[in-house]
Amino acid sequence: MADNLRENEEGELYDSSDEEEEEEEQQQQQNWEDWEADEDEEEEETESNVLCLFCDSVYGSSGALFEHCTSTHSFDFRRIRKTLALDFYASFKLINFVRSQVVQNICWSCGLHCQSNQDLHNHLHEGVHDLHGATPKDGTLPWNDEKFLNPFMIEDPLLYSFDEDDECEDELTTSSDKEKLLRNLSSFEQISMSVENENDTETCTSSLSTSFENGLKKVASSPDEYLDRENPEKAMVDGFASYMGSSNGKSEGIQSRISSAKVAEKRVINANKNYFSSYSSFGIHREMISDKARTDAYRQAILDNPSLLKSAVVLDVGCGTGILSLFAAQAGASRVFAVEASDKMAAVATQIAKDNGVLWTGNQNKGDGRCSEVIEVVHAMVEELETSGHIQPHSVDVLVSEWMGYCLLYESMLSSVLFARDKWLKPGGAILPDTATMFVAGFGKGATSIPFWENVYGFSMSCVGNELVAEAAQVPIIDIVDDNNIVTNTAVLQTFDLVTMKPEEMDFTAMIELKPKLDCPSNEFSLESKTSCCYGVVLWFETCFTTRFGKEMPTVLSTSPYAPKTHWSQTILTFRDPIAIVSGQLFAEKSAAVGTESCPAVKVLSRISIARAPQHRSIDISVEMAAVALDGRKRSWPAQIFNLC
Repeated sequence: MADNLRENEEGELYDSSDEEEEEEEQQQQQNWEDWEADEDEEEEETESNVLCLFCDSVYGSSGALFEHCTSTHSFDFRRIRKTLALDFYASFKLINFVRSQVVQNICWSCGLHCQSNQDLHNHLHEGVHDLHGATPKDGTLPWNDEKFLNPFMIEDPLLYSFDEDDECEDELTTSSDKEKLLRNLSSFEQISMSVENENDTETCTSSLSTSFENGLKKVASSPDEYLDRENPEKAMVDGFASYMGSSNGKSEGIQSRISSAKVAEKRVINANKNYFSSYSSFGIHREMISDKARTDAYRQAILDNPSLLKSAVVLDVGCGTGILSLFAAQAGASRVFAVEASDKMAAVATQIAKDNGVLWTGNQNKGDGRCSEVIEVVHAMVEELETSGHIQPHSVDVLVSEWMGYCLLYESMLSSVLFARDKWLKPGGAILPDTATMFVAGFGKGATSIPFWENVYGFSMSCVGNELVAEAAQVPIIDIVDDNNIVTNTAVLQTFDLVTMKPEEMDFTAMIELKPKLDCPSNEFSLESKTSCCYGVVLWFETCFTTRFGKEMPTVLSTSPYAPKTHWSQTILTFRDPIAIVSGQLFAEKSAAVGTESCPAVKVLSRISIARAPQHRSIDISVEMAAVALDGRKRSWPAQIFNLC
């Protein structure tokens, strides 16, 4: 205390610590204001750097840029968008398409390949109907390709602002969901980057991670008034997104992407390390093995199809304890490669195989002629096997893996299975399981926490339940949903054929239509009005060991609310606001909003996108809803973004 005493002008002593604290607070406030000012300047700089689609001109807004493009380059973006009735996503793709064509000196409209950029500028002409010979009615617009949903130019401000002043809105796409979708589109990163020579940028190769809308898929059964019936073919973008500008800018852009790729690669390595370490816990393996539906399905598919496994070479991807490899050995496989990336579990699987007398020692045959020592545990990621020489290319008869995660695609292990299929499976070889299907349905209040809090020993605590439901709308919930709480029909979200699918098909968008379930229990539907509330959607999956390979005994493993419980449970996505639905005809107030009790919906249309997230092994889920009343009126809600990580 004495150290803080000072003498003022009148000779009186006072405590200087308060003065010092006040000065420190003022300094912090000044630093905060300086930081905010710097941030505002950065934002202003970003906002004023919109690069022209055709030349090096830079403008302060998308509006000014489009005026320039119209007058100088005969490219009237607004007119093209209106004439072709392009929605937000198609417009997004158009911008990336034009940039990709200009960098190659190709006319975006007619496809003419010019000798130079100047020749292209001299050639540019207005073109709306003359698009590579296609008219809008043909549905073959040249930018109708999913690769154009990946930003062609890194950090392209135009993609964030092209529809600022435009009133042409997609019915299910509001400003708030565009912001969220764009944030995710812009955060895509190059993973699995391999740089042979840092001084030679031409040797760089990359694998693009995907955005919410990568792999856009339309469902033909959806109503005409709701969706575009385009069904573009899926494609991956090879190499880097190109940079428009000078040669120096291009070089700097590539070098910047190399640096970013190294950071991304390090994140992937760390994510893999954490992922495989998490499977070192015996508790996880006990939970999986104790899942009777899961383990019995695999056991039946392997042991009850003797013609498939007898004398076969088997590859078990992600073997864990090696239980599937043990089944394969028991079924008569001649050799089983059990691949496991976790240090601990690879050692455990080796010991288990040894303890059970099936560990590969090089002595294939016992004295009785039986082949029992067949399991070789390989400690590696399956992607690393190619250089190890453990397995010869296309030498495997049967590929087996329990790769499924929550919501089927969480953990992204499916890509490893497809990699193994392409590298080591023989032509015509078997994959177990060989198909997977995702399903979706709407759930009612009974699947939320609201009923519990409505009556707590005779007291209403509904405010707690309502707050919990609001919080649940922010994150996906993994839990069991009782089939009595399903209030709509079940719709197929996506089907995967593991024999033929490509890795990019893991990212998709699907349209579904949900209608009230007529046989729903009375506790969910009011007997008087036949109305209920849909509080969200629940996702689940099933994998099948079909007769394609399991000729003696096909098997289905289901995680449905209507099937026995599994450790996967179901994935619950809660709406911000419940949607009132009605089964049958009911008088509705025309002035009331669709989806309310005064005007319940007869069906709910939804667009659901699932894609691998920038955070390795995570997935992002986007859900958009539109309620349709009996008289045809519609009401849509902003998209909700869920991250399963």
